[in-house]
Amino acid sequence: MGQHSKPAVGIDLGTTYSVVAHLDRDGKPFTLANDEGELTTPSVVFFDRSGTVVGREAIKAAEFEPQRVARFAKRDMGEGFYHRPILGNQFPPEVIQALILEKLKHDAELRIGKFSHAVITVPAYFNEPRRKATQDAGRLAGIEVLDIINEPTAAAIAYGVQQGFLSATGEAHERELILVYDLGGGTFDVTLMEIVGRKFNAIATAGDVHLGGIDWDQSIAELVIEQFQKEHGVNLRKDEVASETLIDEVIRVKHALTARDEATLRFAHAGQRLQLNLTRKEFEQRTAGLLDRTRMTVKRLLKDAQLVWSDLTRLLLVGGSTRMPMVQTMLEQESGLQVDRSLSPDEAVAHGAALYAGVLLSGGEGVIQSFAVRNVSSHDLGVMGVDPATKRPRRHVMIPRNSPLPCKKASLFKTAKKNQKNVVVRVVEGGTDAGQGATPIGKCVVQGLPPDLPLGTPVKVFFKYGTDGRLDVRAELPNASCDATTVIERAVGMSRKRFDSWAERLSEGFVIEEEHVPEEPVDVDEIEGLLDEMDGELEVSEDDSEEEATTDAPPPSKRATGDAALDDFLKEIG
Repeated sequence: MGQHSKPAVGIDLGTTYSVVAHLDRDGKPFTLANDEGELTTPSVVFFDRSGTVVGREAIKAAEFEPQRVARFAKRDMGEGFYHRPILGNQFPPEVIQALILEKLKHDAELRIGKFSHAVITVPAYFNEPRRKATQDAGRLAGIEVLDIINEPTAAAIAYGVQQGFLSATGEAHERELILVYDLGGGTFDVTLMEIVGRKFNAIATAGDVHLGGIDWDQSIAELVIEQFQKEHGVNLRKDEVASETLIDEVIRVKHALTARDEATLRFAHAGQRLQLNLTRKEFEQRTAGLLDRTRMTVKRLLKDAQLVWSDLTRLLLVGGSTRMPMVQTMLEQESGLQVDRSLSPDEAVAHGAALYAGVLLSGGEGVIQSFAVRNVSSHDLGVMGVDPATKRPRRHVMIPRNSPLPCKKASLFKTAKKNQKNVVVRVVEGGTDAGQGATPIGKCVVQGLPPDLPLGTPVKVFFKYGTDGRLDVRAELPNASCDATTVIERAVGMSRKRFDSWAERLSEGFVIEEEHVPEEPVDVDEIEGLLDEMDGELEVSEDDSEEEATTDAPPPSKRATGDAALDDFLKEIG
């Protein structure tokens, strides 16, 4: 279908700022300004008495009524609720993100007309629940999410297509091995990308979804809070209005220290004033620990990929926080490479997403480049069961971290006791072999088993992991003659009922209630069932037999989108 009927739109849904881009008639990505004429939109929501306000105006309102403002909701994605109530109301983070996406979509449509499809980006280190939450936020905002693409991958596409190390037909002149260092407002990712011909292959990824520019901001804010307490005996932490005003001044000073060696911070509260001179060196010393966290993550990534700096051909910086001189200095000292700043760190991710959307929509009119993208899993995905020897919890990894996507995996387990009434496959992400630190994803329940089922009855578990980092699980008992059914119950994210309820509220023009209106609680029993459902336990041992099938992504010309694409692909590989 032509680009006129389906514009190729990419959305960088950021922690602090968001950006929308689309492909013009010549197939080139172009950033769409918002209704205020700005290329970036603050990811801030103000819950006014008559509706919601998103963006720059919401930041201004936050200084007067901070209790009505939601910031940094991206960090809460995958959780049941935003990290604090708004006027006593609990909101799922998907709802706050949906309100931001509604603003982005509305403003973009003023420029390019109506559209319903878009590619949305996420940090490469987002786990499966966070990716599902992002898709749900898009759907709540009336967007059909073509795909979820990792931010570093999108940035590599933008750099590759636009900055000359790809030919006019979208092929690499020679093999490129690129490290993308992505330090945004709220998250950090580092990804190794290989570009061969028209294939963009992620090799490995690592990151920290709770590390970003706002942590550098907080370090300056803490310095001001300490000094204000010392000089005036006032604790600014107890005043929300003061905290909002302070953050804006801190951000201004941080930006100033990017451009020059010294800046003056001026802050007034309740008739008391503070003026503080801060040098770039002092700022860098105070935040050295944050930068070291990124340094160690990069080192770990290279070690995991069995590569050294000299193996790389390019070092790309993405994300507004990479403008801080300390980032470039550290990376160039570590790598011996000169960093590539050929595109705006704010716009590159959205541009890459728009290019990818163009491919998924068959290119549209005027799109010359065609390419294939393959990502890797950011976390181990596995099954929790019981060790037959120790009777303690044990994890079996089905899909290891950094496995190429899409992939399909099957493993054979055994029932843990006689006469089990059901089999519960407890799916987890990350964690140790004992399950410590693992994130519960959900459970796959096989019901309707025959009576007198013997101990050790084989149970085959299948994992299908899509290019967008979304997981499908099923289980079967190959030796049991029964009409068993498989039921998937998710431990995290919005249930269908909860999603439909919020979709209706948003479609009617959502207005916050002035008094506390309790949101329908998450089904705690369902979540606890992941740990307490012992009747259906699986035995997990070291010698579980495995079957695996992993292939390259299908060519773009044959590629569908969403679940249909994954289903078609899995049919091809059996």
